[in-house]
Amino acid sequence: MRDYDEVISFLGEWGLFQRLIFFLLSASIIPNGFNGMSAVFLAATPEHHCRVPDSANLSSAWRNHSIPLRLQDGREVSHSCRRYRLAALINYSALGLVPGRDVNLTQLEQESCLDGWEFSQDVYQSTIVTEWNLVCEDDWKTPLTTSLFFVGVLLGSFVSGQLSDRFGRKSILFTTMAVQTGFSFLQIFSINWEMFTVLFLIVGMGQISNYVVAFILGTEILGKSVRIIFSTLGVCTFFAVGYMLLPLFAYFIRDWRMLLLALTVPGVLCVPLWWFIPESPRWLISQRRFKEAEDIIIKAAKMNNLTVPAIIFDPTEELKPLKQQNVFILDLFRTRNIATITVMFLLLWMLTSVGYFALSLNAPNLHGDAYLNCFLSALIEIPAYITAWLLLRTLPRRYIIAGMLFLGGGVLLLIQVVPADYFALSIGLVMLGKFGVTSAFSMLYVFTAELYPTMVRNMAVGITSMASRVGSIIAPYFVYLGAYNRILPYILMGSLTVLIGILTLFFPESFGTSLPETFEQMKKVKGFRSRKNTREPMETEEHPKVLITAF
Repeated sequence: MRDYDEVISFLGEWGLFQRLIFFLLSASIIPNGFNGMSAVFLAATPEHHCRVPDSANLSSAWRNHSIPLRLQDGREVSHSCRRYRLAALINYSALGLVPGRDVNLTQLEQESCLDGWEFSQDVYQSTIVTEWNLVCEDDWKTPLTTSLFFVGVLLGSFVSGQLSDRFGRKSILFTTMAVQTGFSFLQIFSINWEMFTVLFLIVGMGQISNYVVAFILGTEILGKSVRIIFSTLGVCTFFAVGYMLLPLFAYFIRDWRMLLLALTVPGVLCVPLWWFIPESPRWLISQRRFKEAEDIIIKAAKMNNLTVPAIIFDPTEELKPLKQQNVFILDLFRTRNIATITVMFLLLWMLTSVGYFALSLNAPNLHGDAYLNCFLSALIEIPAYITAWLLLRTLPRRYIIAGMLFLGGGVLLLIQVVPADYFALSIGLVMLGKFGVTSAFSMLYVFTAELYPTMVRNMAVGITSMASRVGSIIAPYFVYLGAYNRILPYILMGSLTVLIGILTLFFPESFGTSLPETFEQMKKVKGFRSRKNTREPMETEEHPKVLITAF
């Protein structure tokens, strides 16, 4: 009885075949980067104020003073949702009165924007906000649009693994690519906000499903030493590349429908990958399709200029299976120690996700060029991922994760003391905060996998990472708060990030220790007294290590 990795060991780890799979699967992630953050520009809210009809018989003086002023971030700006009552202005204008001299403007009656709004086109030619007037009484629809996209991501993460187990990795990979690209294309023809949002939810389902299945396929085809680099630098870095392309597209295409059309093109360009990316031989073997698996291995050997053994998979020989026990979600709460670790991880995943997505979605709202700020927000992720990979190789997990969270949260809290006109310093602090949060976020998969025993490891990573989806659904509302106070989102994000950084210090350490195989081998939360477990021990049979896929 042989192990699969032992059977295909003659292929080597980093031949032409492996390099091709590594880069093609990583490249297939690029559309996920800009689709995941496209709401940043599609649902942007330009500066706006109430429209005063051209037909209104007003003098130029009264037309210029038709919008009341309000105080925002310490300065007076035109009100976005109110105007002085038009009938009164027409009457004063007809009488020849001068605003501010003959009439006290602060005592004038106000009314809502009965004739619609005028939107600035200095930055955006059109967005879904300007298309369907998602401002003032309807401004709640803007964050909901992004939240529902992440609801789709949550739903997609539930079904993607099961679909790929049932129908195969390759088929589902390209089906979900088609869903993501096709429904993005259909959004161009949306006739109202409701239609756009429903389609956006489906795009979210396709986006995460494509990401997850590409991840699974890569980890199953690539060798042990390459899987770690693929799951950290490969997938994450190419996601960041896609994210960086988004502001580039948006800078040259200021109309939201044309921008969506341009964002579907890379998805179409992925179609030829069907003839280069194979099915997972592991999955084919699990379906007892040995001949197809052999054909893929033979093709890989030829690409690597290697001699193929006479027999690769012998149908009469059983490959070594993973021993499994029936486990349930409640097993993650079976003792006080395990329940505490699980609850702490749920909070850690959710609040780190809030920080990451809120900082990403808020980038265009920073002072200065919205496109440059979004590009910098994407660019900073690449050194963050590289730093995380280097730190994980050499240092204790809880200290480096806590350190990165303290860095990210601390600099976000500093923004409130920066003078309002020090724009470059504020943007620099935001990017440094994004660096810390992103780096910590990328390390959570490894840390979670190392603390839980083999029998529940995949389930624990899956359940705790689901909490991050909840965090991404909440994140748009942190950005929404910025419309009322520019500093408030950073105070909330910084405080929560520092808080979970402190929480991280109470986790047990996993660096330099063997992976636990049973619940009894799990380490204690810091501060818990070591006491004998009153429950009956589980069978202490050996459980082989399994690959953790970062969904």
